[in-house]
Amino acid sequence: MLTKTLRTLALAALIALPVLAQPAEPARPGKAEPAAEKTIVEEKRSLTRHTATVGGERIDYTATAGTLVLETEEGESRASIFYVAYTRNGVADPGKRPLTFSFNGGPGSSSVWLHLGTLGPRRVAMDDEGHALPPPYRLEENPYSILDLTDLVFIDPVSTGFSRPAPGVEQKEFHGVEKDVESVGEFIRRWTSENGRWASPKYLIGESYGTTRAAGLVNHLQDRHGLYFNGVMLVSSILNFGTARFDVGNDLPYILFLPTYTATAWYHGRLPEDLSGDLQAALREAEEFAQGDYALALLRGDALPAEERRRTAERLARLTGLSVAYLEGARLRPVIHRFTKELLRQEGKTVGRLDSRFVGFDREDVGERTEFDPSYAAIQGSFTAALNAYVRDELEFESGIDYEILGGRIRGWPSPEGRYVNVAEELRRAMTQNPALKVHVANGYYDLATPYFATEYTFDHLGLPEHLRENVSMSYYESGHMMYIRQSDLVKLKEELARFIRESDGL
Repeated sequence: MLTKTLRTLALAALIALPVLAQPAEPARPGKAEPAAEKTIVEEKRSLTRHTATVGGERIDYTATAGTLVLETEEGESRASIFYVAYTRNGVADPGKRPLTFSFNGGPGSSSVWLHLGTLGPRRVAMDDEGHALPPPYRLEENPYSILDLTDLVFIDPVSTGFSRPAPGVEQKEFHGVEKDVESVGEFIRRWTSENGRWASPKYLIGESYGTTRAAGLVNHLQDRHGLYFNGVMLVSSILNFGTARFDVGNDLPYILFLPTYTATAWYHGRLPEDLSGDLQAALREAEEFAQGDYALALLRGDALPAEERRRTAERLARLTGLSVAYLEGARLRPVIHRFTKELLRQEGKTVGRLDSRFVGFDREDVGERTEFDPSYAAIQGSFTAALNAYVRDELEFESGIDYEILGGRIRGWPSPEGRYVNVAEELRRAMTQNPALKVHVANGYYDLATPYFATEYTFDHLGLPEHLRENVSMSYYESGHMMYIRQSDLVKLKEELARFIRESDGL
């Protein structure tokens, strides 16, 4: 809780700065012109002090919930970015303490998931498998936070959370792969400078599209500002979108999604008896088939002989739980939204995309698409309620605008014309120019948004020299996109991230 003195300082920090205006130019004869205004947006901060027990260790820390304003070189406001920072108290030399910047994906997602799911000192209460408890939802202490190892800064990119463009500035100025990297990069540079942390070991951690952002950022910050990082942590990674776009003529996703289809069918008891025991054995068979006979069959297209097509469909049925007839009708190419609708159709159920362990129920059993993603529905309400209560009640930050959890203010994201987004090359460049840079990737077997086999494919094609390949490590979890919602995987993820930080000279 705040001491009386700290409460007074926090309230004073919330006082808005006055809006300043530039003097108007003299009116031209016969034409009155309005005065040009310089747009100034306030910066706000609320500081609170707390104590947590992480890994059995008592940690006193300061939480800062606030906004940082991005400006042009002329001093005009461009955007206000909301963040929550956690810094450990009593550190003799903060410049030697590791510092980690965190964000989620979407694009269009706030940082709430990593913040209140795994990394921060407070966590949304769930059951052991990641299902939400009945409302009203609550937070609990997170003994598996990484605050014992590193200070944390959770960033909400423009149009997410409480982050917004300045008045008169359009949202599209921040939407897009490069624009997003530039604005988040500018926040990181500013925060690092203003808080005296250039000497700290530094890390990025992103989830989903946040891994795309992280790969772009680490290269951008090196090239533009000479700001080098010790490590990048990628949770449910996607760097090359060609591995996940089921477009006509792009057969790669069918190959790379197959092992996750197999894992999903295994979990729901849809595989034959000889594959129903050992998940790893089933995955090995799926991987071997995917990059062998299945890839060759897809490569041949309509030239594939009928008998071979039938054999391929039968093998595919064995590994997916779908019928031979259905797979032949799909030309051996089960698209993800069809798979999630079809696998348990006879039981009147659908399976999740973010986490295919979760099941839902549609109004009708016909059709090709599910009405909703049951794995997202299972966590949306609890994380939304917990964040809105936490930021106001415990962090004592007030805002009159809506906290955008995911996608509410972003309608589409412009992509490079004529090609898929692929930031793998940016990551390769960063690792080549900074040979000390380490990368860790966390993968969920039941993640149908960013399948683990697609991630392995991307890193196998990164083009790193052999001596740098050992700088990449991976871990795997028997859960989905947000593996940390499952208690046992939360524990494992903390162990993996702690090991990674220590081995990359973070401690």
